[in-house]
Amino acid sequence: MPYTSAMLRRTAAIAVVLGALTVPLAGAPAGALAAAPAAFAERSPTPSPSGSPDVRDMTPAVARQLDAVVQHVMREADVPGVTVGVWTPGQSDYVRSFGVANKATGQKMSPDLYMRIGSETKTFTVTALLQLVDEGRVGLDDPIGKYVDGVPGGDRITLRDLAGMRSGLFNYSEDAGFFKALTSDPQRAFTPQQLLAYSFRHPVMFQPGEKFSYSNTNLILLGLLVEKESGQPLGDYLEQHVLKPAGMSHTLFPTGNEFPAPHAQGYTNQTATGKVQETAGWNPSWGWAAGAMISNLDDLRTWARTVATGVFPDGATMVGPVVQKQRLTTPSTGIQGAGYGLGIFDVQGWIGHNGSLPGYESLTVYLPSTRTTVVVLLNTDISYKGDIEPSTLFGQAITRVVSPDHVFNLPVPASATR
Repeated sequence: MPYTSAMLRRTAAIAVVLGALTVPLAGAPAGALAAAPAAFAERSPTPSPSGSPDVRDMTPAVARQLDAVVQHVMREADVPGVTVGVWTPGQSDYVRSFGVANKATGQKMSPDLYMRIGSETKTFTVTALLQLVDEGRVGLDDPIGKYVDGVPGGDRITLRDLAGMRSGLFNYSEDAGFFKALTSDPQRAFTPQQLLAYSFRHPVMFQPGEKFSYSNTNLILLGLLVEKESGQPLGDYLEQHVLKPAGMSHTLFPTGNEFPAPHAQGYTNQTATGKVQETAGWNPSWGWAAGAMISNLDDLRTWARTVATGVFPDGATMVGPVVQKQRLTTPSTGIQGAGYGLGIFDVQGWIGHNGSLPGYESLTVYLPSTRTTVVVLLNTDISYKGDIEPSTLFGQAITRVVSPDHVFNLPVPASATR
């Protein structure tokens, strides 16, 4: 039976709450996320108490434990291919790829592959916003209506509300018409204005700042603001002011469905029929400033620390300390242990973002106390048991081994998915 918009309006609550960009959106069953990862944990190797208080030493034994849990999640969640990197200064690096990048050709997954990173794009767009704030060209408490016309409640919704997911604007990717348009023609190019139109046909859900509610619409507006105030296309601004200074030469903001080689094929069941399709050639313009970017493992390793500290690798300032402190102020999302600041989350001490769009998922996080970085890249977004993002399963399994006192864990109340 073909999937309908209503059937597909489900995603793991971590995606809704923490920003994994995905087409269908709605609540997961109460307790679904809490139950399934626990099953994985019971069958994972139990960490020993050796190592630092926050992160275990990357000994050969710990590396073998990581191999085991990553491969276990792959089997259980039917993930074709995954690459994992774990880095802590003064310790051995852990970089492994498992499975295949392309099921048809048998191409092996490898650390050098380009991958679509979905909502990790938000961390870049918000960085651009914060740089404009640093320069005094915009203010976080300015209303978006000052810069973009036609926004419902735009005279009250601030840039801070948008970056912090507290605007009350309807998420355009939950609109049934949008879903039909995307899945009927995945090669279609969407403009930012078309995306906003899907959102603005719905009433505002609550007053600005009243509560947390993840919405891709917020980032489309911030992308338009960056373009207007910088006088540059968003991709050009990011290349000049963020990517090049960070030395991230394998990260890009595509203008269409271009995808540099070598890259992994993606696999999704978020299709018009519900059957699994390949997605490498899909046009990510529907995600634009909320989710269109491409990167690889090494660049995301660089980005994890750069975005968490506001400092480029050469020591130059990316975002000033006063504004960076505001970025990292992470009010509660309604989920215990999880807060969301300005385009970035803090989950049990891990700072960063996840990403998901048809065929691909990613997770890039940084633990400041030990300067540890974890990056996970995989070539499917098909949920485990229909409820749980596979990147979440990997994040929990990896951190359970590496940082048992800081497990990337999200027990989700039903209210958090509404």
